[in-house]
Amino acid sequence: MMNEYKSLSVQYLTGTVQISKPVAPNLVAFDSPALEVMTDLRQIQAAVITPSTTMEVANTYMMQRGVRTLLVMNDDNSLAGIITATDILSEKPMRFIQERGVKHSEILVMDMMTPLDKLEAIPLEEVSHARVGNIVASLRESGRLHALVIDENTIGLPRICGIFSWTQIEKQLGTVIPPNNVAKS
Repeated sequence: MMNEYKSLSVQYLTGTVQISKPVAPNLVAFDSPALEVMTDLRQIQAAVITPSTTMEVANTYMMQRGVRTLLVMNDDNSLAGIITATDILSEKPMRFIQERGVKHSEILVMDMMTPLDKLEAIPLEEVSHARVGNIVASLRESGRLHALVIDENTIGLPRICGIFSWTQIEKQLGTVIPPNNVAKS
C-alpha cells in the first residue's frame, strides 16, 4: 500500500527563516457587510453543550475552544438555549446557590442558560443586506453581547446559521465599541 508514495525532497535550512502567522481576522468598518463579522455555522462547527452538563465543565470547554458562547442542544439536536461566559461569570450562579442551596459544582448549564423562548434571532434575510453598524446597533438595543442568526429558507426546520459576537466585532473593527450600559439580565 505505502509503496505507491515516494518520499519528498528536503532542503537544509540556512540564512534567516521566518514562521508563518495566521492572517488577522478581516478588518472591517461599520459600513462593511454584516456577513463579514458573522460566525457562519454553515462553515464553522458550532461549540455546543448539553443542558445537563455542569456549569464548570461548560466554562472549561469555553476556555479550551476560545469562545464565550455555547449553544445548548437537546438530545434530539434541537436548540435548548445558549449559555455565555457572562452567565457563568456574573453574580447569577451565586444567586442560584443562595436560592437553591446547591454547591457551585452542582449548577448545571440548564440552570444558567438563556432558554430558547427568551432568545431572539435575526433573520438571515435581514443580515444579508445589513452593515456591521446595524448589528452593533441591534446588539446595543438588546443589551446583549451575542445575537443569533436564523435561516428560515431551509428544507425542513428553521436553522440557526450564524452568531454575532460583540468581542468578535470589536476585534475585526480593531477598536473598542463603547457599550450602551443598558444590560438586560
